[in-house]
Amino acid sequence: MSALEQPTRSVLACGEVRTCLLPTLRALDGSAAARMLRLRADEHVRVSERPNLYVRSPDVLTGVDCGLPTSNGAKIRAVGTVAARAALTEGRVLQATAYFSAPASGPETRRPWGQYLVRPGVLEPFGKLPEEATAKGILHGPGRDELNLGMIAEGLLAQLRRGPLLDQRVPFKSRPTHLRWVARYVPVGEGASLERFTLAEEGLRTVELRLPEDIPAAAAAGLCEDLALHDWLLTTVLHLLDRGNRLGAATACHLLHLWMPRARVTPSLTHLWNPLEQAPGFTRQWQNLAQRIRDQHLEAAQNDDVRLPPA
Repeated sequence: MSALEQPTRSVLACGEVRTCLLPTLRALDGSAAARMLRLRADEHVRVSERPNLYVRSPDVLTGVDCGLPTSNGAKIRAVGTVAARAALTEGRVLQATAYFSAPASGPETRRPWGQYLVRPGVLEPFGKLPEEATAKGILHGPGRDELNLGMIAEGLLAQLRRGPLLDQRVPFKSRPTHLRWVARYVPVGEGASLERFTLAEEGLRTVELRLPEDIPAAAAAGLCEDLALHDWLLTTVLHLLDRGNRLGAATACHLLHLWMPRARVTPSLTHLWNPLEQAPGFTRQWQNLAQRIRDQHLEAAQNDDVRLPPA
């Protein structure tokens, strides 16, 4: 391999997570979830039953050759593959993630596809990568003919939601969310940090991270999937309780056992949850909501006018 072809370290990792309720009345068990998420015949589906049921597909790759979003209008073309995967929590909550990492610079000429395929989930820029402009562009969203991670993730979600194992009925109404994230890589000694978590309109969230350069993009994606899952749970339960009736509280009981932040985050990144526990206080807010649900359910049971729907 020539010097030009030597892989360089990544300076940026980016992704988008789409989260929604699985369209089926009854939750899938582990076996059915594994069949649904078997996206590749040559790779196993990951199934974990502790501390709760979690099933994750192998990565699938999408080859791209297009412009990257930038905040300053800079034109930067990148070639390579975007990795995408799906996960199902407790047979209820479906997520799809598309992500990639990128080095600081790439060759001025395009390589044969085989050389990109040996580095899955990596996009190489033509020339120097404008790191800050690209990070801000990813968070803002793509323009026409630019890389759209959300479309890749949404395409995977749509494929799975049409699966034959699903009856296309839902136990309650909910809204999907999407979380865009960027991670700027720093030297190993500087440590990891969560720089910003924001809520925007129409279910959009954005996350900015600083990560040591030895943390793979897949681990960053896992952290952001965990953040997206628990944000979706909070958002959904709040929506159910805002209906102002006891049936909403009874329905929310379907979700109370899903709250387990950090359960599957890479150990070196679990501390990045701390800022969200301090302000706005994710778990504190969840515990308050759970108590409201229990209180309303108790009142309903005493009045004997509302029953819990079947699990």
